[in-house]
Amino acid sequence: MQSIKPILLPCPYFGSIEYFSNLISNEYLIEVNDYFVKQSLRTRCKIYGANGPLTLTVPKARKNSSKTLFKDIKINYDYHWQKEHWESLTSAYRSSPFFEYFEDELLTLFQKKHTFLKDLNLEMMTFICSKIGISTEFNLSDSYIDKSDYVDKRMHNFDHIEYPRYMQVFENKFGFISNLSILDLLFNEGNNSKAYLESINR
Repeated sequence: MQSIKPILLPCPYFGSIEYFSNLISNEYLIEVNDYFVKQSLRTRCKIYGANGPLTLTVPKARKNSSKTLFKDIKINYDYHWQKEHWESLTSAYRSSPFFEYFEDELLTLFQKKHTFLKDLNLEMMTFICSKIGISTEFNLSDSYIDKSDYVDKRMHNFDHIEYPRYMQVFENKFGFISNLSILDLLFNEGNNSKAYLESINR
């Protein structure tokens, strides 16, 4: 049975497996007009590195005030975070079954410099959804949303959720880690990613 209310979601940087499962069969809206929230899916994702879970963070430009709308947040390029993220992904997933199928196109995306975080996140989401087979016609907010009309999941980081196991590169070292970034599922499961998301969708 579907939720009576649609789901209100943040706009993430390579969001979690749980996040993308919400895009498949639930009615949802992605909020881009709320105030920016620090240390959330909006600027960070978690992958499975050689030494265990690894968080990748997109640095934001210093804000002019304490309250800035998410859609107005700019990216900081003072250091080469794109190169760092790409090297981390390559180190973590080079030996995964499907990394090579997506490598060239994803590298091209990491070489682009978006001014706004929203544009970066939406382009990465479009890439992921197109490879998994999820609609890329995202439902974005036009203005700030009254959350009373929605199941509000904007503040969820979707941690500590146990999902069915799939093969992971470093599983023999640290065991299966559930609900990482969608990239972990894509690189390890490839064409089976959508079926996995559908199996856990609530």
